[in-house]
Amino acid sequence: MEAFLQFFETIPPSYRTVLLASGLLIFWVWEGAVPLFKFSYRRYRHLGLNLVFTLTTLIVNFSLAFLIVKAADFVQDAGFGIWFMWDVPLWINVLVGVLVLDLIGAWLVHLVEHKVKWMWKFHLIHHTDTTVDVTTALRHHPGESIFRAAFTVFAVLISGAPIALVFVYQTASALFSQFNHANINFPQGLDRFLSYIVVTPHMHKVHHHFTQPLTDTNYGNIFAFWDRIFQTFAEVDHPSKLTYGIDTHMEAAENDNLANLMAIPFQVYRAPQGSKFASQEEANTPPPADKA
Repeated sequence: MEAFLQFFETIPPSYRTVLLASGLLIFWVWEGAVPLFKFSYRRYRHLGLNLVFTLTTLIVNFSLAFLIVKAADFVQDAGFGIWFMWDVPLWINVLVGVLVLDLIGAWLVHLVEHKVKWMWKFHLIHHTDTTVDVTTALRHHPGESIFRAAFTVFAVLISGAPIALVFVYQTASALFSQFNHANINFPQGLDRFLSYIVVTPHMHKVHHHFTQPLTDTNYGNIFAFWDRIFQTFAEVDHPSKLTYGIDTHMEAAENDNLANLMAIPFQVYRAPQGSKFASQEEANTPPPADKA
């Protein structure tokens, strides 16, 4: 285990890039062979659009990486966090560390983004994708990347995780995000069985349904049991009958246009049908078809 952590502590960024790119390619080929939905869309254009968001995410992440490193250095130097609260085998500390990083750095921040109106305006860019596939995992507004980095710092401070474990978690998190967004016709029985432990494709697709209440369920990324524990889990009998997107931005001019996607957080807010952010009158008013 020590050798494993040391490897990730010293792994060149190029190696991690190759690993994540390989995952993207594998799921891209897999969903092309056995898709859940047979989308009639320009697949390469869709890839290109979502890759732009990957670039902006990388820029933000590299700019803020020093905060995560500083947090990891602090907890190790100060002996602060869960990592130092008990004398247990290293593998238990690694497991607990990954659990805490996933709970706070993925599940909790995702929940908060759905509950806080101004944060939701950044996160909904991810939900505007009406053709969810593996590249949707890359589709995050740069503003949202700042939220995620902040919660990761918080998770490091609580867990006491060393930077090597943070790298392990971030790599696993990215690969799981690719997996559970991929447009693959995963065996439903196996999917349901695995969904008691990890987030599966069918489980996460429910979260991408275009209307509430399903939009506000299944916030997990690696571990599925957080949603069951905190009662935010939902499932449907036939995932192939879901409709992707978000009901306020179903027009291609809005959800397939880079400039508009970048501008959405700064536009006049539109409440989704049944939204907790809307007044009763707004909640019963159909969303406008044109841009706000």
